[in-house]
Amino acid sequence: MPRSKYYTPDEVSAHNSAADLWVSFVGKVCDLTPLVREHRGDILLLPIIECAGKDISHWFDPKTKDILTHVDPVTSCVKYFTPRGRFLHVPPPRPRSDWDNDFGRPWWRDPRYEVGYLTAKSRWVRVVNTLTSQEQLLEVCSEETLEEVLHRYVRYNAHAGSYTWKHAGTPLLMDRTLGENGVPDEDPDMDRCRLDRDLFTPAICLYFNDDLTEL
Repeated sequence: MPRSKYYTPDEVSAHNSAADLWVSFVGKVCDLTPLVREHRGDILLLPIIECAGKDISHWFDPKTKDILTHVDPVTSCVKYFTPRGRFLHVPPPRPRSDWDNDFGRPWWRDPRYEVGYLTAKSRWVRVVNTLTSQEQLLEVCSEETLEEVLHRYVRYNAHAGSYTWKHAGTPLLMDRTLGENGVPDEDPDMDRCRLDRDLFTPAICLYFNDDLTEL
């Protein structure tokens, strides 16, 4: 199954250990597991490991996409601002003989670690198989096309591609998002009114096409 382009915060938070470490920042999702493996034992990994599975956008300047800076009150020089402690690829505040700066790109600018993007808004949909009457509640990314939503659902039904997907009786265009297909995002209203998501989440109905496509 192809890897998703977009991830929900819950999907990122599942990778929350030193052996499987993802973080998100300024809209990107990065898998830093190879970085941790390469620098195993380095004390400068600790702030990163402590934030495994979390969003660390507050470490960065949203305009420059670089680490936040501040003026050092002692030296009056511009330095990286790391209140959780200095971490890997951040230079020390003062010249040191043990600082090696020939590592190339810092990890936060290295595309090798990027696996996708953090969704701007996750939403819930209810997928109803009209053939079997089975229902599945899915958390999806608002940027995903229905084809990508299908790949999320295929773990529950290997023949998901054998169905026509409809909402309110209208066939859905699989190369468009839920919003582009007119499926409303009612999550804010349900949260405000404290409605049961299982009862009021928009439903997508699957109608069997009499074939056995398997993804």
